[in-house]
Amino acid sequence: PSSSQAAAPAAAPADDGMTWWYRWLCRMAGLLGGVSCAFAGLWNCVTINPLNIAAGVWMMLNAFVLFLCEAPFCCQFVEFANAAAARADRLRPWQKAAFYCGMAAVPVMLSLTLTTLFGNAIAFATGVLYGLAALGKKGDAISYARIQQQKQVDEEKLAGAMEGQAL
Repeated sequence: PSSSQAAAPAAAPADDGMTWWYRWLCRMAGLLGGVSCAFAGLWNCVTINPLNIAAGVWMMLNAFVLFLCEAPFCCQFVEFANAAAARADRLRPWQKAAFYCGMAAVPVMLSLTLTTLFGNAIAFATGVLYGLAALGKKGDAISYARIQQQKQVDEEKLAGAMEGQAL
């Protein structure tokens, strides 16, 4: 066994119920969100208002984090990029959703402008996509009908038991 084989990850990330195309959709949204945050953050820093500058710096930090977590190949010269990306891949979808949505909301709270809104919209949408993945797949109609039928039977039994107690 060579050292390159030993350095390879031992196991794939845990199955979180996401299909391959949805996982790539989330990654592409994260990449686009990073690009929009970077450009809008840089544009936001071209001002004299300190809150706009703070929001712009935060947006550029968001862009770096999005690139680091969703597209580590963009950060190939950062030593810890692969380790950070591997750690981000181990997070559950709801954790990524909360992190990305919270991260995108901070600049908007600092400076509510069109630049911060539109610049963070795709980053926030990435969090929403991960949040939808955390909810899981929609159930089929047959399962839903069985659950409804079981609820109706349980309610009839409960109503019958209540009538028996009332007499």
